Amino acid sequence: MALSAFDDKAKPPKPAQVKKVLGAAHELWQAIIAHLGETYPPVEEQWGFAGKKWGWGLRVKQKKRAILYLTPGVGFFHVGFALGQQAYMEALEAKPPMRFREVLESAPRYAEGYGVRVEVRKKADLKWIKKIAAAKMGT
Repeated sequence: MALSAFDDKAKPPKPAQVKKVLGAAHELWQAIIAHLGETYPPVEEQWGFAGKKWGWGLRVKQKKRAILYLTPGVGFFHVGFALGQQAYMEALEAKPPMRFREVLESAPRYAEGYGVRVEVRKKADLKWIKKIAAAKMGT
């Protein structure tokens, strides 16, 4: 089973399918995209199939720089970030709630930075997603 609710490489998800699978979390999905568009214009949304293990995900980027990755699940979604050292430290110093701190502290480190992925299920999560995005973008 893929991380994404959409795992058929031959069938990119359509907006109506994403809305249906996310359910109430669709409002949060849209809020994140809208926030990024307002805060870091111009942004581009790009669906991509990351492989059988991951499935389809949405990359939100500013020019060539990926801001974050959204991976739809059933009733929730994951937000993924690749954070450099400075952004990673800023995110930790923002004193996130324990769940976010644990995700940050357990994030694997790669040559390009830390791979952070967090589940989003409720509106309160958006505050911390925005803070991590701000650290990533240096704002």
